[in-house]
Amino acid sequence: MKRPAALVALIFAVLTALLVAPASAAYGVRIEVLSTPRPDFVSDGNALIGITGENLDGLVIELNGQDVTDAFTRTADRLIGLVRGLVVGRNTITAGEARLGITNYPRSGPMLAGPHETPYICGTAGFTTLAKVKLGPATGPNCSVPTRVDYLYRSTIDRSLKVLPETKPADLATTTTSDGRRVPYIVRVETGVINRSIYEYAVLHDREAGAPSVQRPPSGWNGRLVYSFGGGCPGGWYQQGSNTGGINDDVLLGRGYAVASSSLNVFGVNCNGVLAAETMTMTREHIAETIGVPRQTIGWGCSGGSYQVFQIADNYPGLLDGIVAACVFPEVGFATLHTITDALLLDHYFRSADGWTSEQKRAAAGFGKVETIANLAGAGRRIDPRVYCPEQLPVEQRYHPATNPDGARCDVYDHQVNIWGKNAAGAVRRPLDNAGIQYGLAALNAGKITAAQFVDLNRAIGGFDADANFVPGRTVADPLATETAYRTGQLINGGGGLASTPIIDYRQYLDEQPNGDIHLIFHSFSLRERLVKANGDADNQVMLVQSGDAPGGFSTGNPVVLSALKALDQWMDAMDADTGPGSSHSRLLRNKPSSLVEACWTPQGTKIVEKQVNGIGTTRCNTLYPVWPAPRQVAGASVANDIIKCRLRPLSPADYQVDFTPAQWTALRQAFPQGVCDWKAPGDGQQRPTEAWPAF
Repeated sequence: MKRPAALVALIFAVLTALLVAPASAAYGVRIEVLSTPRPDFVSDGNALIGITGENLDGLVIELNGQDVTDAFTRTADRLIGLVRGLVVGRNTITAGEARLGITNYPRSGPMLAGPHETPYICGTAGFTTLAKVKLGPATGPNCSVPTRVDYLYRSTIDRSLKVLPETKPADLATTTTSDGRRVPYIVRVETGVINRSIYEYAVLHDREAGAPSVQRPPSGWNGRLVYSFGGGCPGGWYQQGSNTGGINDDVLLGRGYAVASSSLNVFGVNCNGVLAAETMTMTREHIAETIGVPRQTIGWGCSGGSYQVFQIADNYPGLLDGIVAACVFPEVGFATLHTITDALLLDHYFRSADGWTSEQKRAAAGFGKVETIANLAGAGRRIDPRVYCPEQLPVEQRYHPATNPDGARCDVYDHQVNIWGKNAAGAVRRPLDNAGIQYGLAALNAGKITAAQFVDLNRAIGGFDADANFVPGRTVADPLATETAYRTGQLINGGGGLASTPIIDYRQYLDEQPNGDIHLIFHSFSLRERLVKANGDADNQVMLVQSGDAPGGFSTGNPVVLSALKALDQWMDAMDADTGPGSSHSRLLRNKPSSLVEACWTPQGTKIVEKQVNGIGTTRCNTLYPVWPAPRQVAGASVANDIIKCRLRPLSPADYQVDFTPAQWTALRQAFPQGVCDWKAPGDGQQRPTEAWPAF
């Protein structure tokens, strides 16, 4: 995306006025797309259309001049119809004098994320459906297979899902949905390919009721959709994948939720938040056009799944109504990459540095365990184009600087090239920067490392070249990539859709695992601080913390998680019923259930109700579960972790609680010839996002 920001803003405003708003209420008639939040982002040649107004009888409805009135049926308050036959590109729906422009994209995409990635390895042959059937080999460049529908039932014998025979079996379970209906535990499962991604969704529906539709929703559906997002990132490129985030959850299905996921919504398959948003948009649209529009859609994911729910909710409002996230990171490109690439540099330095104790290394990095440095250093190689190639990608197609310089580069930035673009040399632009960062500053001022160690660390730590090789100079971010990151919300701002979205932030505490762990609790506070900066408070984020070995973990088998889900449903229902005055954010806060309060649990299971606070040993909870800082916080950055490239200022002796020798001061000046980070100032190019629903 290389258009000037002012032009982009103008284009966005015009398109919003023309396309996004429902058709003007000409003669009392209003047209809107129901199956997707935006009429300019519709896919697969179909759109679920709603028409409201005072005089709907005898209304003639047309698509591109062709009469489609017969597609509509009358409900209590509107006409509703699944309109088929949209052409790729611009379409017009008219109802009397009212009209609405719709932009349709192919079922295979792309829609938001830019040109398809190549090479692209199909995964359908390895995908097993819930009916324990392989999808089989894909056909064509878009990795397509025929869509299939299976009916399964939950067995009372072992709680497994089995293929439903023609006659209902003796071991067929029954279940009570969240809205109090007792129904047979029969599940309709649909599996297919949308946006070159394998999707699947399941919902309670008795086959004897006939095929579900918009007018006749599934017999056991409670109206809610849980969209499951899978974790990972390394290896998440050049593949369709052969798994999703999972849809076979006994509790969710049994209570009537529809549960959906898609292979490109697993970050270990696709580590690109925009492509993940595109895939979720198109999959959710298809579900809405098949069984009806979900009353609410809940984003459900851990780790790489949390990346997706936050980016989708903030940048693509209207897709997610609530979030249940665990092992939380705000996003992969900054919150995670800042931390793991700093760890990679620190690990490289410490491997050859003399005289550092384990405690000094830990203090300089900030983590709760010194082992976390090496643990995260390995993860830092996801910026290296040679390390995390998926096994499905043939070796001869992979990048090698000498033998195959034009091969597929297996790293985060090249996978997101449509977002960042390329520079004049043909390399992907990278929003990665460590210029001016004073590693270990707080450890120095606390007397945990010496002046000599501090100077040598910052003199020698260096940075990365385009292939993630270690180089003596610091890494400098591409300014266009930095601007893009802020403007399009690739670095989560928190002031978009997240401002009006309930967030359950569940965490098992892993900071002090013996071998370290990437899922550090400070990331939840990074998100919190960004919400505060954007909205004035973070009261829509509810943190719940348990020990790393809490029974059930992040699942509906954990009473803490299940109770939070029930409270989230109450929260969303209350918001939907609230027609009172005020902003969407104020409506969100005044409908928060009183039962949903922040808490932590001791390792023995005792609940401690108190607000979760960033710090170490200042509350009962952060005494049990300390919030250790990351390297950039040790260097003076805010826990918000939202500065890509810091502004620089001259070195000042006032920054330090120690005295340097003249030689050491000279060495520091040489290490920071342009100055050091001024963390009190906004970052270079830092701004609020200027676009909703950014497309590339």
